[in-house]
Amino acid sequence: MTTFARRSLLALAASLSLAPLGALANSDYPQKPVKLIVPFAAGGSTDMVARLLADKMGPFLGKTVVIENRGGGGGTLGADAVAKAAPDGYTIGMATQSTHGSNPAVYAKLPYDAVKDFAPITNVLAVPSVFVVHPSVPAKTMKEFIALAKAAPGKYTFASPGNGSLGHVNIENFMDLAGIELLHIPYKGAGQASTDALAGVVNAMTDNLPSTLPNVKTGKLRALAVLAPQRAAVLPDVPTYKELGFAEMAEGGWFGLVAPAGTPPAVLKKLHEAAHKAMQTPDFKEKAASISGIPMANSPEQFATQIKAALDKYQRIATKAKIKIE
Repeated sequence: MTTFARRSLLALAASLSLAPLGALANSDYPQKPVKLIVPFAAGGSTDMVARLLADKMGPFLGKTVVIENRGGGGGTLGADAVAKAAPDGYTIGMATQSTHGSNPAVYAKLPYDAVKDFAPITNVLAVPSVFVVHPSVPAKTMKEFIALAKAAPGKYTFASPGNGSLGHVNIENFMDLAGIELLHIPYKGAGQASTDALAGVVNAMTDNLPSTLPNVKTGKLRALAVLAPQRAAVLPDVPTYKELGFAEMAEGGWFGLVAPAGTPPAVLKKLHEAAHKAMQTPDFKEKAASISGIPMANSPEQFATQIKAALDKYQRIATKAKIKIE
């Protein structure tokens, strides 16, 4: 055998021996805990959904799924951390309508691309948000509140977690649809906004239902409308925006799972399967129902379509309301 022939055979053997290694590595995934980045502080709805999912996913992956809260910038810092992580399946993240909908629409310089920098895995849950007013506001229904606002443009205030936040953008959309003018008071986070809403410093706010529900139940805040496809079981007497005539506001916030772009398909498949199995467990279903969560499990392709729809929707709203953060 010639030297050239021997070298060719050795090269072929090496390539054949290396070819299965990538597949083997993927088939053995995961070899260590998986980090799930939540782009908001602990205690909020995104965090609740993430911790519930992580707890149930771990046994199906065979490794612990560890939560890392990385808040800031309305979710941009955490989303950017996921986008720039190694695409090996050991860092994944929660995507929301803020990180993958309103933020790309309102931030002039976002550090990530909501489509190109991520590999969608699956949507998980949709959780309603609720529009609430302080009891001092003389309106028992949304119709009455709209009448008050129309009679005194700019008099009534609403709190949001910050300029360009999902709460801000959604209420700008509502004001446009209802033909009213409220005074926007931005805060540095939902916690501060909620504190002042409870104290009556601001008249109204919108926030995710799970975090607002206790204050509605005790009468500290009055719920006037729910942003969701149907009424929340925990607030059966509160109508949806759609029921009130605002069909464009029929979808609540969703929380899904994404990985960095370039994550191997075999790894994405394992994550997708583990997430779907987790969502089928009785405990997950029970706890999801307790926060009025609407199951949203779907394929990566379907989730990608939902992300694109959110981007288009909030771009239209932000352009119309002239919301732009430099």
